[in-house]
Amino acid sequence: MNGPHDLGGQMGFGPVAPEPDEPYFHADWEKRALGVVLSCGAFGAWSLDESRHARECIPPAAYLSASYYEIWIRALEVLLERHGFATGEEIAAGHKRADGATARRVLKADMVAGVLARGGPCDRPVEAAPEFAVGDRVRARNFHPATHSRLPRYAKGKAGVVEAVQGAFVFPDDNAHGKGENPQWVYTVVFDGAEIWGEGAEPGLTVSIDAWESYLERL
Repeated sequence: MNGPHDLGGQMGFGPVAPEPDEPYFHADWEKRALGVVLSCGAFGAWSLDESRHARECIPPAAYLSASYYEIWIRALEVLLERHGFATGEEIAAGHKRADGATARRVLKADMVAGVLARGGPCDRPVEAAPEFAVGDRVRARNFHPATHSRLPRYAKGKAGVVEAVQGAFVFPDDNAHGKGENPQWVYTVVFDGAEIWGEGAEPGLTVSIDAWESYLERL
């Protein structure tokens, strides 16, 4: 979807100003926010892709005025209500009023290190051979669904070259909406800067993205 999260190439937001020696957290509440989001994700009620889509669906004014972990918490509130763990009234009040859904698992303190070490690998086996190979010229499809997509807006309709075949991975566009993992091959595609940004592009610039197979068309 073309939401407030998809800012690549957009103007009017000021310069990018990296913070030297930036700390992991700027306030103690951010540590707690990360812990709460990860703990609730361990319930097993939603996928990483659904959680990303919940963040993308935050209204633009709210999204763009929020800090990183504010966005995480606002999306978590949506997910908790959607899956029956808490009501909007409970979230607003800050305490439980009735029994909600039961989590498939609860992340205990002694489990955290192991769970984080394992991560959440999304590579999956597929029976079909990859449709594209290194060196193939392809075009990113120009589509604009209201649902989740990992294809950046600036690449849509643009032509590039397959630089690498990365393997097969869970297809986020389906997984975000409960349609199954439906893994697809993923390719690194490199675009010339002028193809993406036009005549004002910096000479010699290239842009690379990782794209699922259904995002691409052969040229």
